[in-house]
Amino acid sequence: MDRIVDIATDGRHLALFRGFMVVSHDGEEVGRVALDDIHALIVHAHGTTWSANLVAALAERGAPVVFCGTNHSPVAVTLPLEGHHAQGARLQAQWNASRPLAKQLWRLVVIAKIRAQASLLEARGVREADALHFLARRVRSGDPDNIEAQAAKRYWPLLMGPDFRRDRDQAGANALLNYGYAVMRASVARAVVAAGLHPTIGIHHANRGNAFALADDLVEPFRPLVDALVCGMVQDGVTALDPATKRRFARLIAFDLRIDGEASPVSLAAARLAQSLARSFETGAPALALFDPPSPIEWASLPRSTLAEAA
Repeated sequence: MDRIVDIATDGRHLALFRGFMVVSHDGEEVGRVALDDIHALIVHAHGTTWSANLVAALAERGAPVVFCGTNHSPVAVTLPLEGHHAQGARLQAQWNASRPLAKQLWRLVVIAKIRAQASLLEARGVREADALHFLARRVRSGDPDNIEAQAAKRYWPLLMGPDFRRDRDQAGANALLNYGYAVMRASVARAVVAAGLHPTIGIHHANRGNAFALADDLVEPFRPLVDALVCGMVQDGVTALDPATKRRFARLIAFDLRIDGEASPVSLAAARLAQSLARSFETGAPALALFDPPSPIEWASLPRSTLAEAA
């Protein structure tokens, strides 16, 4: 069972014991989780300590450890050095990928993201969603016209209201978005490493200080899933990032998406996307396994399904 484990209480110590991550406080055990069940570990709390052998054991299982700042955005991550039997060849293919190939791959990612945004708006009855479909058709190789940003400028007011501004340093809905994106980013980073790729070498994001560059590229089509959940929460009056809210975000990785007519949970959809990217690097042909935008019924079920799982 894949679980996103969040450490949000100050002063916890994390250690390895017989295949479990044991969480303790002042020498007393307060909980434990089987290592094989941990999809990713997210640390928010102050004063958290951990044993080196626990981090190593998580890395052996491909589980990233994500450290977040006060705004709930990731600031550091640990990732395994080995992730796939053909890692050497795939890393070489990734490094040697041509710039035209990277641009074509980024075009596919941007189109998928904008189409998902348009689909979410349509499901919420927003007539202006057609504008985003039009923008998606205009995306060129490498997105030189920055259609992604143009779509975002239209998308956020239509989704969250005319007064909303996406600001990572703000509380409320923005803090919820930050945390949801951190969860999704961790899942995609895990998939990237498992596919034998290096998360630092992106197809678009290229900040020298960003060890998550490729994960940041591939997470883009998944972001509207977080947006949909946050919208549902805000409508229900939920604006605080408490343990129950975090559990709802953690359940997003189990939400089913459709790829070529087959249902796959988000965690598997991320894995299939990363594997298809690795093959694209190897073959030189841009072909990504991207999920279809959810139907209106599926969009509507997303907040409810996470609430049911969190109860």
